Amino acid sequence: MPEQRLPAPDKSDQGQSDQRLIDQQAETIHFTKNWQQQLADAFNTIEDLCRYLQLSLEDLPVSVAATRNFPLRVPLSFAACMEKGNPHDSLLRQVLPVNDELLAYPGFNNDPVGDLPAAAQTGVLHKYYGRALFINTGSCAINCRYCFRRNFPYSDLQLSKQKEDAAIQYIQENPDITEVILSGGDPLLLNDARLTRLLQKLDSIDHLKRIRIHSRLPIVLPARITDELMAALAQSTKQIVIVVHCNHANEINERVIAAFAALNNHRITLLNQSVLLKGVNDDAEVLCQLSERLFTHGILPYYLHLLDKATGTGHFEVPEAQALLIMKQVQATLPGYLVPKLVKEQAGAASKTYVSS
Repeated sequence: MPEQRLPAPDKSDQGQSDQRLIDQQAETIHFTKNWQQQLADAFNTIEDLCRYLQLSLEDLPVSVAATRNFPLRVPLSFAACMEKGNPHDSLLRQVLPVNDELLAYPGFNNDPVGDLPAAAQTGVLHKYYGRALFINTGSCAINCRYCFRRNFPYSDLQLSKQKEDAAIQYIQENPDITEVILSGGDPLLLNDARLTRLLQKLDSIDHLKRIRIHSRLPIVLPARITDELMAALAQSTKQIVIVVHCNHANEINERVIAAFAALNNHRITLLNQSVLLKGVNDDAEVLCQLSERLFTHGILPYYLHLLDKATGTGHFEVPEAQALLIMKQVQATLPGYLVPKLVKEQAGAASKTYVSS
């Protein structure tokens, strides 16, 4: 059956002018809302996202079928960073469902990093010595099409309120664990009250030194970085590290910069991890611009991941040999502290694997 086509937006001059005015008025209202309301307003159809971006669906390889198992979800705060009228925008490519997601690529599967065998306790992934990861929620503010957990069985493994005590007990009974990583989904989608309770429970574990939070929200939904969240994090007696996920310098606008400033003002260690993605950031100049912009606003480049081979993501893969050539150019341009470590994750390995020639 041929791919379903959605109607194209009005391309007339008057139609575009009217749409721009509507968009400007909507954005003004939208950014006065709290983060939960902004999240509820996220784009969830290809048609609405493309209409906002003034793109014709006829010019894009969009796939409604690709959204059936992995829906489209894009906050306006992220879409507003995209270049309107540009079907090749690097941010758009990260979130637009396309026909290539339906193709089978050799070596790609539903659990590319071996999360499921590492599930030591419901909600706890204990893959590496000294660190344990909590799957706090299956929800994200944005559905990145390259996501390595896009096929993850969250209903079985996410840390529900009922399973939280068992997960805390597991950490208490394993004194070699000195760092807990809050992941998901996105752990900053937990409300402040629940996040505070979780941090308090972790605070009670003497051998725990650090709590690391992996979140894309400071980038895609910066309104989440509220005074209330800062107060919750400030109450913790453990060192807090937040690892944000930013792939391209264009993702960093004034609202994101304000979120970074709030986190930096509370002396939270900020790191960034990116994924090397074909058609997004597989270019040394783009990666250098990203590192420079991050560091300008207090974030240290940390990891650049080779793509995890999850089903539906093969069109994003950058070959390892090409990745090494790109990194040589980056190393020749930037000081060492701005060069992220090129890594890949291999199921069953004792740690991330550094990729080098």
